[in-house]
Amino acid sequence: MNNEILFKGYDENFISGQTIPLPILNKEQKDDLVLDKNNNSIINYINYSLQLSAIHKFPFYTATNIDGLNFKKVPRRDNWRKDARIRKDLQWGLELYRAPKSNFDRGHMTKREDVQWGASIGLALNAADSTFYYTNSVPQHKDLNRAIWRSLEDYILHTETNANELKVSVFTGPVLSRQNPYFVTAINDEQIQIPSLFWKVVVFQKEDGNLYRVAFIMSQNKLLLNDGIIEELERDDLLFMQFDDSATYQVNVSLVEEITGLEFPVAMDSYSDDRSIKLVLNEVDIDPDLESLSIENELGFVIEHIYL
Repeated sequence: MNNEILFKGYDENFISGQTIPLPILNKEQKDDLVLDKNNNSIINYINYSLQLSAIHKFPFYTATNIDGLNFKKVPRRDNWRKDARIRKDLQWGLELYRAPKSNFDRGHMTKREDVQWGASIGLALNAADSTFYYTNSVPQHKDLNRAIWRSLEDYILHTETNANELKVSVFTGPVLSRQNPYFVTAINDEQIQIPSLFWKVVVFQKEDGNLYRVAFIMSQNKLLLNDGIIEELERDDLLFMQFDDSATYQVNVSLVEEITGLEFPVAMDSYSDDRSIKLVLNEVDIDPDLESLSIENELGFVIEHIYL
C-alpha cells in the first residue's frame, strides 16, 4: 500500500466552516526539524500529523482530528516500530525503551483512540495502528500516563466528543527544553534529556459558531526522580518549578506558547486566569472554599462544558 496516499494526516479544515492551522514553530525549532525521505517536515499519519526534533528525536507537537460521530471500537494492536520514511538515527526505539532504568511507558502523544474513526472498521483500525510509530512516542512515567492524564484524555474523547458526536482538533506534545533532566542511562554514549512537562491544547466550536481553545500541562518530574530514572538538575526556570509536583493543570494557552516556543491557532480562550488550576483524580482545587466534586463533574465545571 502507498503510504503517501494512505497517510493524509491532519486536516486544518476538519471543522466545517473553520480553518485551524498547525502550530507555528519558532526559528530555532524550524532549524531543528527532521525531514522525511521526500524532504517533508510535516510527517503525516492517519488523522494526525507531527513535526519532529532532530536534536531530541521527540515531536515538537502532534496535531489530531477527532470525529466523535464516526468513532469505532476496534481491538488494540501494540505494533511499535520506527517510521521507514525517516532516518533511523533520528528516531528513538527499543534502544531507549528497553535500556536499563527505562521504567517508563512509550507515551502516545496522539492518543490511539483519538484517531480511531472513519467510514469503516478497517479505516479506524489502520488509524489506531498508525499511532504506534516511535515518532509519536515520548517517555512518560506510568503513574501519570495511566492516571490523571489518561482521565483527562478520556474525558475529552468519550465524555464530550464522542457522546456529543463532535469534531475537535487537539495539539499535544512535550516541552523540549535545555531545562529537562538527563536520563540516568546513556544510549550509545549519548546523554538523553527526558521531558518533564507535557501539554495539550484543544480547539473546538461552540453552538455560537465561534472557535474556542483550552490548554493543559502535565508534570512528571518528581515521579521520574523518585524512581531514579533521571538525574536531578538545579533549575532557574520558574515556569518549570511551578509544575514540579507530578500533576496535571489547566492553564492559559499563552503559557503553553511561552514554555514551548510554539504559536497556536487563534481562537477564543475558554479558560482565562493567571492561576494554574491543578487537576487531581478525585477533586480539582479551584478555590479552597469550593466544595470538591468528582472528576467528571469538576472537569465539566472547570472547562465550562467547553464543547457544548
